[in-house]
Amino acid sequence: MKKTLAAALTAILIWAQPAHAQSLLRDAETEALFKDMSAPLVKAAGLNPRDVQFALINDDSINAFVVGGQVVYIHSGLIQAADNANQVQGVIAHELGHIADGHIVNADAGTRPAMAIYLLSMVLGLAATAAGAGEAGMGVMAAGQQAAMGKFLAFSRTQESTADASAVKYLNAAGITGKGMLSFFKILQQQEYRYGVGKIDPFMQTHPLSGERIQTMTADITASPAYNKPADPALQERFLRVKAKLIGYVGTPTQTLNTYPLSDQSVYAHYARAYAYHKGGYPDKADAEDDALVKAAPHDPYFLEVKGQILLEAGKPAEALAPLREATELSRSNPLIATTFGHALIATENKANYPEAIKVLRTAVARDTENPFAWLQLGTVYELTGDEPRAMLATAERASMNGDSRTAAYSARAAMAGIPKNTPDWIRAQDIAMTAQNDMDDNPKKYKRR
Repeated sequence: MKKTLAAALTAILIWAQPAHAQSLLRDAETEALFKDMSAPLVKAAGLNPRDVQFALINDDSINAFVVGGQVVYIHSGLIQAADNANQVQGVIAHELGHIADGHIVNADAGTRPAMAIYLLSMVLGLAATAAGAGEAGMGVMAAGQQAAMGKFLAFSRTQESTADASAVKYLNAAGITGKGMLSFFKILQQQEYRYGVGKIDPFMQTHPLSGERIQTMTADITASPAYNKPADPALQERFLRVKAKLIGYVGTPTQTLNTYPLSDQSVYAHYARAYAYHKGGYPDKADAEDDALVKAAPHDPYFLEVKGQILLEAGKPAEALAPLREATELSRSNPLIATTFGHALIATENKANYPEAIKVLRTAVARDTENPFAWLQLGTVYELTGDEPRAMLATAERASMNGDSRTAAYSARAAMAGIPKNTPDWIRAQDIAMTAQNDMDDNPKKYKRR
């Protein structure tokens, strides 16, 4: 009984699974691709490209979602299922529709009526049970749960249809063909066929069935002047690289080699196999694959990054410095690549490399503050160089990011004690200490000492 009620409440109140339930994959090349392929769509949606962020989730299901703010979460399974970049653009356009149309902000408009039905059925059901009609009471509550769920799902399907319409509008305004959007829905439709459309209750789905969505959108998409416009070949090339890299990273080595056999000597295959061999514990084979990549494009920052990463993780940090330094320079100090370079500088255990590591890592955290690994590395090199106050500040930053207010407050105060007053680092430590203390004051039970 309690489990049933909890499940119903959860389904009504939470209509999108939060990203923190799965692992986040950070990759400089992938994030740059998402930004570039979405830029015209973001503009068409009336949003600021600097405010819209993308996150790749390690989940093999075909899904993308937004849960608040302006972050679009894309599952790794979606990238693996997509055939081309244009299909992913269609998905992004749909998610931007949710953001621009305020669907997350206005979610209460769907949950409130559903919850009202649910609570009313609970009151009536419990009253009937108390009067001695136990079976009737249970029936009333079950019917109420079903009605509440149906009400909420109808609201959800309406929002999905609205986001589809907005996606078509953004694609047209951006001059991007909607062929990919239609073809991706056909991929989803094939999944429904495999499951058995007859087994799917269309009224108990969060989204309209794919066939219905295709039928609704086809006329507007095919009427667009951009419909027969060729897809961007440069974006497609980048997409195929990212897809191969992702398959090599998240798949098993056997799966990767089945998809990209040794007979395949394309750049994509070398990319995938480099990660597969590295994960599988074959460093020589991994080196051969990344050497092939660098030979094909000696100054590609992402090929240099993977070469340096493999060398670093194989216990050869000194050899990793040259490719990672060049990758950092060519990428204009991309924070993810720079963090790997800073890590390699520290891993050499050569004190002469520590000043450069500090410089590189400070640049990285300035450009990407939500990078706990970069803060960990910066704190490490500060400690190695005897700068304990700034090592404590880095710890405070990381703790604050992870929601550990007690550690954040303690470390920030320790940093303030050793950093010159009113300098930028001191002011930052003060901000963290105040924010962390406010959190502890507002949540005394959470931080009650045992």
